[in-house]
Amino acid sequence: MNKLGLIRVAAVTPKMKVANTGYNTEQILACAQEARENGAAVILFPELAITGYTCGDLFYQEFLYEKNLESLKAIADSTMGTSAVLIVGFYLKLENNHYNCAAVIQSGKVRGIVPKMFLPNAREFYEARWFASGIRVAGAVDSVSFFGEDVPFGHLIFHDETNQLKLGVEICEDLWVPITPGSHLALNGAHILFNPSASNDTVGKSDYRRSLVAQNSAVNICGYVYASSGVDESTTDLVFGGDSAIAENGTLLAESQLFSRDAKILYGEIDYERIKFERTYGQNFEACTSAYSNRDYYRTVVLKPLSVLDGDRDQLTRVYPKNPFVPEDPAVFDRRCQDIFSIQTAGLAKRLEHSRAKTAVVGISGGLDSTLALLVTAQTCKLLGRDPGSIIAVTMPGFGTTGKTYNNALTIMKLLGADVREIPIGESVLRHFEDIGHDPADHSVTYENAQARERTQILMDVANQTGGLVVGTGDLSEVALGWSTYNGDHMSMYGVNCSVPKTLVRFVIQWFMENRLSGPDEDKGFSSDNALLKRTLQDIMDTPISPELLPPDEDGKIAQKTEDTVGPYVLHDFFMFYTIRYGMSPKKLLFIAKTVFADEYDGEFIKKWLSVFYRRFFAQQFKRSCIPDGPKVGSVGLSPRGDWRMPSDADSAVWLAELE
Repeated sequence: MNKLGLIRVAAVTPKMKVANTGYNTEQILACAQEARENGAAVILFPELAITGYTCGDLFYQEFLYEKNLESLKAIADSTMGTSAVLIVGFYLKLENNHYNCAAVIQSGKVRGIVPKMFLPNAREFYEARWFASGIRVAGAVDSVSFFGEDVPFGHLIFHDETNQLKLGVEICEDLWVPITPGSHLALNGAHILFNPSASNDTVGKSDYRRSLVAQNSAVNICGYVYASSGVDESTTDLVFGGDSAIAENGTLLAESQLFSRDAKILYGEIDYERIKFERTYGQNFEACTSAYSNRDYYRTVVLKPLSVLDGDRDQLTRVYPKNPFVPEDPAVFDRRCQDIFSIQTAGLAKRLEHSRAKTAVVGISGGLDSTLALLVTAQTCKLLGRDPGSIIAVTMPGFGTTGKTYNNALTIMKLLGADVREIPIGESVLRHFEDIGHDPADHSVTYENAQARERTQILMDVANQTGGLVVGTGDLSEVALGWSTYNGDHMSMYGVNCSVPKTLVRFVIQWFMENRLSGPDEDKGFSSDNALLKRTLQDIMDTPISPELLPPDEDGKIAQKTEDTVGPYVLHDFFMFYTIRYGMSPKKLLFIAKTVFADEYDGEFIKKWLSVFYRRFFAQQFKRSCIPDGPKVGSVGLSPRGDWRMPSDADSAVWLAELE
């Protein structure tokens, strides 16, 4: 078994006829069968799905009530021999009241019944006319006699002990109250909440409803599955659009199209291992449980093992973005880049003011990272009302510098009005080679690192000369992989890019080009020629990533390409995100990466670079243990003072072994 910690769920809006329990049962069974065939382990149907939500005073008819129970028995019988769980809305008569309930069904039995706690009874809703709130009865009644068996009733947690997965149910309006039953279910261990609903549609309501689902999955750190009645409900006064949604920890994984006239089955794959990781990672979830939830109030109902996704058997349908640090929605992307740039400039502004630095010293290579650092520094000077000449931009040509990167570096420095300084390092490094007895023809790590350390020494000394502060350029991907020279480019006085991954650096620069150097929000005074600066930035983005520490090729082009040595940054950023942010295991991460990048890389290629990622990530912690200050901009950070505290001699062997 290669369990992935993911479970496939389904939210169903079947075809139905109001009060026609026979027809409705047929539709429920057909949809359940289809969902099972497509690998759904838990299948959710709407509120009062057997009768329809809009039966009105027909709910009082004993005939309808009995038919409602007959249908529930037929649905339960249909699940004999299967492990999939069905959650179906029906109503139950108990102590002279009707209760709007959800039945949790598995393997031929009703495993438990949950009543609706909060009834809508204002504006278009009149539910208290037919049903009683389940709040009192759930605390007073532990079980009900159903089909010859005692069935658990009330405040229930459904537990799959084999997979260590817990489910909870709340019904429609329960989601809309200030303190939801779902919150208590989550605090008592439910990893996924299911909501059978009948929510009518009015202008803008679906947007609010889906935001409510997403927000509840966020605050409760859970999966949330929501299924609502469709257009076949009575339209006497209301129209139901069949809204369904599946969310996980604040993110909508799937959402339905409204007003479909056919049955709809919405699928999603919820990562319950991630939910456990998130809850464990922050201690406040357990603290909140201790403060606000009574564990004795909820009872556990044991389920048979559910069918969870198996990497040896199942295809993954969930979509994971190739660039998890980069939002796909253009509007969100624009806001995110603006926030990142603002955080970087605000952090640097505070540090310059606090340290009373007269200058900001930046080493410019003509590459992506130093370019972003220079743009941030230029914006910071504008923010502080400083002359751009207080930026000392230093280019330090070495043995691997190419004409293209050199010229681009000079161009952007001059356009921004910085104090441009060119300090070649060749002769100094050669003298250093003589001092330590190193043959310049030996292009080993000593050859490379001596150049990086010489450059850092120059920047530090220039900062001392001018009463300044060295602005670091290294990005989060380099921090994760240790792709820096210890006490060379590894070191600065404030690292503005330290939590911006390599894939995102490129996008932030692109955003800056399109929003600050052109377009309606162009800052016309940002440089002496915004159009030329934009063209130069584009040329920098089109240049292969390289430290330029080895000599160019015969054509004067970059010979040393970082990704040839360390691997594609798009893969490493993917690995980093899901390792640090989600705590994903090697086997699971490899499976997901193979699925996501199947159109670009073969499985062995991905596995090779994932092994490299683990080796470098563990081995290079000693560099992270003493990195300079810098602003956290996103949910992933590796500061040893904050997000990531790890021993420098931790062993990667177990992680590497699982890949094999």
